[in-house]
Amino acid sequence: MKSRYLVLIVIGVFILILGGCGCNGYNNMVNLDEDVKAKWGNVQSDYQRRADLIPNLVNTVKGAANFEQETLTKVMEARSKATAVNINAGELTPEKIAQFQQAQGELSGALSRLLVTVERYPELKANQNFLDLQKQLEGTENRIKVSRNDFNTSVQGYNSTVRKFPNNLFAGMFGFRVRDGFKADPGAERAPEVKF
Repeated sequence: MKSRYLVLIVIGVFILILGGCGCNGYNNMVNLDEDVKAKWGNVQSDYQRRADLIPNLVNTVKGAANFEQETLTKVMEARSKATAVNINAGELTPEKIAQFQQAQGELSGALSRLLVTVERYPELKANQNFLDLQKQLEGTENRIKVSRNDFNTSVQGYNSTVRKFPNNLFAGMFGFRVRDGFKADPGAERAPEVKF
């Protein structure tokens, strides 16, 4: 009779410990998941800031010079594509992040071509509005980099928690999956070639 009670007590203690670990692990995973979503919101906000600056930059360039229309059109088309790709923080799949990154990469390329083309227009480089917008755009690019790094750090913390034992048991039961962060654009491992 005593051994039967002892077995029931051991089973009860085991269930309480397992339940306590499960509740603590679940709550921790929820907190980390919310942190990943918040960091993703910061990334999108910084990309939106860049998209909002582009029309002002294009209009300043148009007003200061008889500028190459094709370059401006490509910038605006790339901006339109980039702002059309919106990803809900709850649906951060590797495919959707890659799609978002590709659209933003096209916009980055178009902006780079615009800024290179601007070098041929000395009166534009001396325009204070253009210089201010260029500084704001540079600052925004830095913010984007910081936001992407913060997002990747948050994803790393989340993934570490989801994959560790015993959290991995509860993560599977409650639908917490490993997430992907930002990756470098294809070809980023090669230094750009500068020609004069």
